[in-house]
Amino acid sequence: MRHIGHGACGGLDHPELSTIDNRRNSQIVSLSFDRETQMGEQTMKTSTQGDASQLADLGFKQELKRDIGLFSVFSIGVATVAPVVGLYAIFSLGIQLTGPAWIWLLVLSLAGQLTVAFVYSELASEFPVAGGPYHWTSRLAGKGYGLVTGIIYALAVTAALATVAYLAAPWVSLLLTGTEPKGIARAAIAMGLLLAALIVNARGIRLASFLVNIGIAAEVLGSLGIGLVLILFFQNQPVSLLVENLSTAPTLATYLTALAVCGWAFVGFDASASVAEETAGAGSNIPRAIMGATATVGALVVLVAAAITLASSNVQALVAGEIADPVTAAVTENLGAWSERPFYAIVVTTFMACIVSMQAYTGRIVFGLARDGALPGSKKLAGVSTGSKVPLAAMALVTVVAGLALLLGLNDQAIGTMISFGTMGLYATFFLVVAAALYARASGRWNPAGAFRSGALGMPINTIAFLWLAFETANIAWPRPELAPPGASSLLVAAPLIIFALVTAFAIILATLRHKEQK
Repeated sequence: MRHIGHGACGGLDHPELSTIDNRRNSQIVSLSFDRETQMGEQTMKTSTQGDASQLADLGFKQELKRDIGLFSVFSIGVATVAPVVGLYAIFSLGIQLTGPAWIWLLVLSLAGQLTVAFVYSELASEFPVAGGPYHWTSRLAGKGYGLVTGIIYALAVTAALATVAYLAAPWVSLLLTGTEPKGIARAAIAMGLLLAALIVNARGIRLASFLVNIGIAAEVLGSLGIGLVLILFFQNQPVSLLVENLSTAPTLATYLTALAVCGWAFVGFDASASVAEETAGAGSNIPRAIMGATATVGALVVLVAAAITLASSNVQALVAGEIADPVTAAVTENLGAWSERPFYAIVVTTFMACIVSMQAYTGRIVFGLARDGALPGSKKLAGVSTGSKVPLAAMALVTVVAGLALLLGLNDQAIGTMISFGTMGLYATFFLVVAAALYARASGRWNPAGAFRSGALGMPINTIAFLWLAFETANIAWPRPELAPPGASSLLVAAPLIIFALVTAFAIILATLRHKEQK
């Protein structure tokens, strides 16, 4: 079975925010965008000039090439959340834990993550800066808090990048040779995918977004297309099955475990925010991309999960874990054996788009930290390539670290620890961002003034997002033998939480030392 673990203000002491405060009176109110995305070269030029001005107001000069629009940044978000990849991550575990009714926990998780995406959209609209969460939390809750958030974020996404490459390797081998690689061969293929992605990303954001767009086409074919075909023409089970637990007899603990698994599917929408400095009309387009990507992927994952369940001729075998790859089995069983290789090609394309997107946005996270001098070797890591105007050194570092992490793949139990840490770290980042936003709202330190804002709904939505993340982050972090490799020791079951605690301690120490240096 394949599975994965697997994007202000008023009273704050930031001189560069004074210009933002001065323009608040001129902006429109409540759940509206300042203007529709315009078409044509002249409009793009005008929009880019406005973006550069906004970036200067935030204290940064335009170094990256602002070369993509709404659809491309939306595609980056969709490719990173990756409905096909996400479904492979969770389907088997979900249905084995609570039966077909697990799909409603998927819907609950999506609803919670949509509130998080809403808070992220408001922040990204007002502060469209590369490596968003670090800068947002620094402005909302102080530099030390922001640095801790940024380090956890960077390491978690790097672990997630290594995880996606590791999970992609078997599909590449199955497509090309019909065999599944093991050990060093699997790690080597995954490293090759990371290197190929770096070559693409080094050529510029336009080429990367073009290839990601191809991946989106594969996502649509592999999720929406196949999902609809299975439901419309190959439905073997009644819809009422989706409220059944069958033989699982789940307890509260089982439901909580299944909900933790569902949380794995809806991360990555923040990728859109990390390429804000390369997006024309960022203040309006980034929020649209974040909300659009989250809702689109959520709908696709739920649709395909339902389609696979209803198209199965033996649901009890799915629940019992007797079918190692339920998704491919549903496709080939109903469409015929001929569909196997084309389906592999679709999956490989979506995985590759996900790797390119994740590598790009992880590099921007590191770039954002380095530009503030927050990392060792910051001067080099904050560099921008002369031709393509991308943070090549930062992306290269991320690739090397992810490549080293792939060596854990030589041990199945060790790779499981990395997968779990990546998911835990991403949810911890979500929580730290949403908590900082709630604190700043409640204390009057932040009154959202971007092109996308929620007015009176902002505080209730932020509060719901905070409560959801407080629960789900703890739920995901809770050590569970069911989510550990078979036969894992108690120490190995707790290993992801231990590693997360060590990473957090490291981040706090680094933030403390940096604070002392600045005194």
